[in-house]
Amino acid sequence: MKNKNIYTIFGFALVLLLSSCQSFKELEVNPNVPVSSPPNLVLNAVQNSFNERPWGKETRWNQFYTINYNYYGNNEYDWTTSGTYFDALKNVTKMEEEAKKVTGKDLNPYSALGKFFKAYFFVWMTQRLGDLPMNDALKGTENMTPKYNSQKEVYLQSLKWLDEANDDMSKLIASGDVFFQGDIYLSNNLRQWQKVVNTFKLRVLVSLSKKESDADLNIKARFAEVLNNPTKFPIMTSMSDNLAYKYNNTYNKYPLNPDNFGFDATRQQMSSTNIDILKSTQDPRIFYIAEPAEAQIKKGLAQTDFAAFVGASPAESLDDMSTKALNGQYSFINRNRYYRNYTPENTIQIGYIEMCFNIAEAINRGWAAGTAEDWYVKGIQASQGFFDIKNGDNTVVLETRNGANASSAGYTVKFNWADFYAQAAVKYAGNNAKGLEQILTQKYLGFFMNSGMEAFYNWRRTGFPANFAKGGPGTGNSGVIPRRWLYPNSERIYNETNYKASVQSQFGKASESVNDELWILK
Repeated sequence: MKNKNIYTIFGFALVLLLSSCQSFKELEVNPNVPVSSPPNLVLNAVQNSFNERPWGKETRWNQFYTINYNYYGNNEYDWTTSGTYFDALKNVTKMEEEAKKVTGKDLNPYSALGKFFKAYFFVWMTQRLGDLPMNDALKGTENMTPKYNSQKEVYLQSLKWLDEANDDMSKLIASGDVFFQGDIYLSNNLRQWQKVVNTFKLRVLVSLSKKESDADLNIKARFAEVLNNPTKFPIMTSMSDNLAYKYNNTYNKYPLNPDNFGFDATRQQMSSTNIDILKSTQDPRIFYIAEPAEAQIKKGLAQTDFAAFVGASPAESLDDMSTKALNGQYSFINRNRYYRNYTPENTIQIGYIEMCFNIAEAINRGWAAGTAEDWYVKGIQASQGFFDIKNGDNTVVLETRNGANASSAGYTVKFNWADFYAQAAVKYAGNNAKGLEQILTQKYLGFFMNSGMEAFYNWRRTGFPANFAKGGPGTGNSGVIPRRWLYPNSERIYNETNYKASVQSQFGKASESVNDELWILK
């Protein structure tokens, strides 16, 4: 009886111990740290990560504006290592996982969007770096030293993802399975996202123009397929389809706003690259982005005289630029437009203006049937329409420093589209080299403070606009505009073997440089 009691007590203790172990395991989970996230919250984080804001170093590298005061920065292409989007890609993977848990389906709106984001982020990184860890990436501890995929493979996979995203969205729309949340761009509208996907695909294909003879990429046929089948591949049809980042008056203010007016409003002026093009064709967009130079007004020029607008060359030494700016020789940013409130304009990430010029460029190159001039005209008019420019009288507000005191006033600017377009420099010259230059130059103007570094990438690929400053004392890098960024230091340290193999494969040497040429540009 005694032994029986001992066994009973021992058994009870064992059960207690086992149940206690289970409780201890449960206690290991911190209730204050979430182990899962709703896919809509992850989507919101992903979308915020790819907002490329204007009026920063990137848009100075686009040569849209310059800085004249070293405390606030400089105009140097001081590139070293590039950032990456691998953290954002981890969130994309998490979003897909959580969406599958919630919906019980592999195919859902979040998974379709995930394919677009993966294509977007990998294209963004390969444009800056070249080859990338791709197939072996994002596996965590399963593979801490991922091999690199070639830039060509990155593009092929990205194009595959875009096609899959388009197909998935078509299936979801047809079945009525279009519900998702958390979309800060297009109000959870999957049809609008499908247009973004295909419009972005056109950007990617145009960026590969130097590889148009590559049979694997098959750029011409891919581009023509999109244009020839709008039912299968819907694209943007107006400015209302833009993927644009919106600002508000509280937590998400436009980068230039009343809060920082006193700090940098006169430390930044326009670049000669875009100002000179606008002046040469008497383009009214100049009045909305810039102010007349004070020194020109003192000479007696009218506020709305195109000759009164003067941009600073990014190649100029900062000392010279600072002195000239102090003497009123350069046009400042249009302070009334950009500092008046917290929401002067949305920032287009992927848009209709660019798409029009991409289509015009493709037709000019013979990739697709159509009339390049029609798309070229649509692109210019959409860009001017972004500033609400119309035929007839337009009211613009211009400000000059007038010594220590700022003054502003409204002026009437007359505009006639027919007269503007009749200029030899503007009227489309045809599907020839001159016509291509016109398309690319106007595309550059259309990128003003939009679409990240696409203006620079287009210049790097084509050499247009022709007046893009090629380098000098102010641009740094021994007077040479760099062609790429360096890989993150973490690759050299933690993935050394694969990093070295990729650099040798791409550039034929043991070390990399910001002046190395990427595969897509050869």
